[in-house]
Amino acid sequence: MPLSVVIGAGGTGIATATLLAESGHEVRLVTRSGSGPEHPRIERVTADAADAGRLIELTSGADTLFNCAAPPYHRWRKEFPPLAKSLLTTAEATGAGYVMLGNIYAYGPVDRPMTEDMPLAPSSAKGRIRAEMWEDALDAHRAGRVRVTEVRASDFIGNGAQSVFTLTAAPKVLAGKQAMVPAALDLPHSWTATGDAARALVAVSRDERAWGQVWHVPTNQAVSVRELATRLASLAAAPVPKLRSLPAWLLKTAGLTSPMIRELPEMQYQFRRPFILDSSLTEHTFDLKPTPLDEILLENTQPTR
Repeated sequence: MPLSVVIGAGGTGIATATLLAESGHEVRLVTRSGSGPEHPRIERVTADAADAGRLIELTSGADTLFNCAAPPYHRWRKEFPPLAKSLLTTAEATGAGYVMLGNIYAYGPVDRPMTEDMPLAPSSAKGRIRAEMWEDALDAHRAGRVRVTEVRASDFIGNGAQSVFTLTAAPKVLAGKQAMVPAALDLPHSWTATGDAARALVAVSRDERAWGQVWHVPTNQAVSVRELATRLASLAAAPVPKLRSLPAWLLKTAGLTSPMIRELPEMQYQFRRPFILDSSLTEHTFDLKPTPLDEILLENTQPTR
């Protein structure tokens, strides 16, 4: 049976490992904590993926290396570059195909739906980190040192998702309490399911057309924070949502005492203007469709698993 190595046990990492295992792969799931789902084909390994020597040992013999990991927001500058370097070094040393889970920070502020052919123009430190990760990997691919592809997602919803909506809006909506959301409430915004990201990662890993390219995760039509919250409340039989848009000045004030919140203002452009992901290329190329929005939101009415 083929061996796949998955880095990270967040919502998408768990879903990716599970999909691979259920399709007959042996899966080595690598995290610092050794966490992950219990499955007879999933081996949970405690290791630091930024340690290239150890990661090469764990990836030797694997067909594919999937990176679904990201450091906490406030540690991106320090921890993401060495993690990315270790993963790329490992893929080159072992010959494993390298499949990256990315996001759309590197496009920067845009005034139209985002497509895979858009130039990278990051306006944030986190966007520049994401752009450099992809450009370094693509350079290695073009030099023949590795096979690489990147699957980019918008803000996550669904099982295990951590995003502005799932962290600031969903818990309050389900509890019938007022939610203060650091976003405009009535602008269209794309929301990607963790499960759809996993399906896209697995699909591109099995298709020769994917290598050396960027692909957007199949994602439903953009909806506003208010519409998303209203649909979540209806599905959960919760009261009509009480939402307030958190002012930018108040977000900055909160950041004075919270390193995590301090990282949010530079990404506010995504939530103060229409932010729309076009995933038609991936959908048509790999015959993938996004999970219906209500089905995804139902996952957020259940305990995280």
